[in-house]
Amino acid sequence: MAVLLALFIRTFVVQAFKIPSGSMKPTLEIVDHLLVNKFIYGLRIPFIDTRILDFHPPQRDDVIVFIYPKDKTKDFIKRVKGLPGETVEVRNKQVFIDGKPIDDPYGFFEDTSGAMRAQRDNFTSFTVPEGHVFVMGDNRDYSHDSRFWGAVPIDAILGKAFILYWSWDTKSFRPRWSRLGMRIPD
Repeated sequence: MAVLLALFIRTFVVQAFKIPSGSMKPTLEIVDHLLVNKFIYGLRIPFIDTRILDFHPPQRDDVIVFIYPKDKTKDFIKRVKGLPGETVEVRNKQVFIDGKPIDDPYGFFEDTSGAMRAQRDNFTSFTVPEGHVFVMGDNRDYSHDSRFWGAVPIDAILGKAFILYWSWDTKSFRPRWSRLGMRIPD
């Protein structure tokens, strides 16, 4: 019975994830461990990418975990920037929604050059299809996101990240105590 309850909770309510890359720095660091609320957007049926109950749609700046559109065996984590029907554009690293610059307190920039610079720093106008969201990593200079592979289907969203339960510094080999229990900002 305990195994079935644990399986139910992991499948429909909450799941743990580990951050594998720096694409969400400084909000999320490499090897941060976090919990994702899988119930917040509705009841999602695994393996068929369908929701049978929709509670409320993702909001701008929600940090979501989703099935990567280019490889369904991988889960990605990014921040929602564009909502269905909105037009997203990036000019000189500034995000515009429907032609207006948005407040972007989570955008982090650490590189002034790079091979992906043109597409990364200046992204032409893109209208988010219905049933999709446009996502970006907080570490904009080192994030492969919707600027490179398009919008994410809402049905592919696994949940919303909400709290860090463990953080490990791979350089000092010590826990990052100050990050434990940190709420993921949205």
